[in-house]
Amino acid sequence: MRKEIREIVTVPDGIETEIEDRVVIVKKGPDMLKRKLKVDVKKEGNSLIVHNPRATKKEKKLIKSSAAHLKNMISGLQEKYVYKLKVCFVHFPVSVELKPSELIIKNFLGEKVPRRARILPGSEVKIEKDEITVTSHNKETAGQTAANIENSTRIRARDRRVFQDGIFIIEKEKGKSR
Repeated sequence: MRKEIREIVTVPDGIETEIEDRVVIVKKGPDMLKRKLKVDVKKEGNSLIVHNPRATKKEKKLIKSSAAHLKNMISGLQEKYVYKLKVCFVHFPVSVELKPSELIIKNFLGEKVPRRARILPGSEVKIEKDEITVTSHNKETAGQTAANIENSTRIRARDRRVFQDGIFIIEKEKGKSR
């Protein structure tokens, strides 16, 4: 059954939006986020409207997801997304080094070859002793960078009860960046 579905995303003051061929650009000062959507978006006043007059269940899912992406883009420009990770080790002391596009983990479980984690463009990584902080305006790049760091220290073919070393996400928050 087809019915009308309409999602309205309000844009607060100080944030500018542009729409060009289903590409939504959200700006606040020097910061800018850009996303290509699979649905049509209209701009009316200070709100973005995702609308379809005769939508099916599949199109409803696309509309709701697109509205959620737009809300995340707007809230990310207001306050950065912050992920905190903790470096934990029992057997061998682990050292972490930051390069421009990757994080290098040395001496993990006594391995001679360092492990590497990819840092996505648009995310900032800071290391303070045994805590790693990932911040970004884009929720997806911050989350994926934190996941890349955590997955780079995954332990295979060993007992997880004994080998508890690794880098783990301890806090996910939207808000203050240090």
